[in-house]
Amino acid sequence: MIIGNRAFDVEHETYVMGILNVTPDSFSDGGTFNTMDKALRHVEEMVEEGADIIDIGGESTHPGYTRIGDEEEIDRIVPVIEAVSRRFDVPISVDTYKSGVAEAAIQAGANLINDIWGFKADEKMAALAARTGVSCCLMHNRNQADYMDFYRDFISDMRECVDLAKKAGVADDKIILDPGVGFGKTHEHNLQIINHVEILKELGYPVLLGTSRKSVIGLALDLPSEERLEGTLATTVLGVWKGCGFVRVHDVKENKRAISMTKKIMES
Repeated sequence: MIIGNRAFDVEHETYVMGILNVTPDSFSDGGTFNTMDKALRHVEEMVEEGADIIDIGGESTHPGYTRIGDEEEIDRIVPVIEAVSRRFDVPISVDTYKSGVAEAAIQAGANLINDIWGFKADEKMAALAARTGVSCCLMHNRNQADYMDFYRDFISDMRECVDLAKKAGVADDKIILDPGVGFGKTHEHNLQIINHVEILKELGYPVLLGTSRKSVIGLALDLPSEERLEGTLATTVLGVWKGCGFVRVHDVKENKRAISMTKKIMES
């Protein structure tokens, strides 16, 4: 698939999406990169370490987050997206579920919409993606972790996201699916979907696994967010093994090395 000006061989490789939160309250790195200088230095570091995509978000979506208005979110991310687009030759993802924010981000240089609600929160989002021709990552999410049959309901939810994209005219080669670890799921659900993430590939689209420093790791290992690197690396290795095309991470260098080692073992 093509994202921005770059081709991604998602059948044979696992690519790294580096996280840039320009927020004051993200669960792991809130306030760390919310000035322009700090944000650009961090992007430079991630690109040097091998990040294939930079994912820029302006609203924290951790459990219990406070929703902010479109204008505040735009004010946070658009200057950063413009600056990153000018200075670095790397595809840019915008982490938002709001069409107004996404449109401003695309105009500023974003190449991919990373929507935690899989086009279900804003009815204009799918049409925007189709009209602009950008790629999209559709994440699984629910308001409540209420399932009759977890795997069956999960796949049904993801089919709904894909249908929204397809009906709006989004091309197949522009769609990525994300199992939504940490969203609308119990701790056990999160472990199960990481373990069986390959079921998403049955829908025929590349899969992005996003587990970096999340509570599923913290609960499993009884560790705070700043001590969850090893747990993240374990999930990345599993994701590579199960054919994920992308992993979304805070720690680019370490995850890149884990991917390379896993691929060498698999190719031996």
